[in-house]
Amino acid sequence: MSPGASRRGAWLAWVVQALLVLAVVAGAVWVVHHALEVLRARGVRSGFDFLTEPAGFSISEGWLDFDASQPFWRAFLAGLINTVRAAVPAAIFAVVLGTLIGIGRLAPHVLLRGICTAYVELLRNVPLLVQLLMLAFAMANLLPDPTEPVRLLPGVWLSKGGLSVPWPVAGEGGGWWPTHFEWPERGAFGVSGGAALSPEYVTIVAGLSFYSAAFVAEIVRAGILSVSQGQVLAGQALGLSSVQQLRIVILPQALRVIVPSLTNQLLSLVKNSSLAVAVGYPELVSVANTTIGSNGRAFECIAIIMAVYLLLSLLISFGMNRYNVRVALRGWR
Repeated sequence: MSPGASRRGAWLAWVVQALLVLAVVAGAVWVVHHALEVLRARGVRSGFDFLTEPAGFSISEGWLDFDASQPFWRAFLAGLINTVRAAVPAAIFAVVLGTLIGIGRLAPHVLLRGICTAYVELLRNVPLLVQLLMLAFAMANLLPDPTEPVRLLPGVWLSKGGLSVPWPVAGEGGGWWPTHFEWPERGAFGVSGGAALSPEYVTIVAGLSFYSAAFVAEIVRAGILSVSQGQVLAGQALGLSSVQQLRIVILPQALRVIVPSLTNQLLSLVKNSSLAVAVGYPELVSVANTTIGSNGRAFECIAIIMAVYLLLSLLISFGMNRYNVRVALRGWR
């Protein structure tokens, strides 16, 4: 095929994809418009005009300051930021912990292999909602009072009041760039300083991390097992240690199998963050539920939730697919 024909074929493919996207968007707009018209015909107040009205409720925590006098659209934005605030660290912890557990499942040590296997079989076979409720119960009843916190690490304190960790802060001269860390310190009435993470936030991040790590571990284990034994023997022939074989020979090739499945798991993690409403964390679904209770716009709020999660999923898929292309190309060089 000539270069000109190849370019025309690629241009035609992009045109067809663009037309399909426009058709899907037009279909979605028509469905929403038709549903709103049906609701109006039945005497039900409908439409998205409520987004500019004062919300009338506050949000207990988050990076975006919000009070009852601000509009509903800002409440949804605060809920979206809280969703991302919980999902991103949970995804990082899940990938790191799952990778370690997946490697541990292939370890020659029987005890380590048994512990990792028990973790995977327990966590992935118990519903996430049940795990979140158990974590919430443990945070509220089994941890010490805020006046007697447990020191997990230097500068890290845990109690019923949540988790206190060091946090970067800007200097006295102003500016947005952090210049040092503020460390939590225990006092007579609890821990002060640093960043105070609420029990609800700790519950959802820990629950998503532990649950998703069990699935990531199986993905990593399958990826490692997909590498041929000849590659392992080649690493041994070069005199590489077990850690060097894993880091230089096995994992780079296993990524071609790991990344596509890991993409699906990250998508599931983000969507599972909607269960945070069960433990009282004010994320997107929680804000939507409060909005429905205040103005009855159920269809509109559910449509917003669907659109936001669709957008988040598409962004994750785009980023992971780009990374997958790089991994695949590097693997075939």
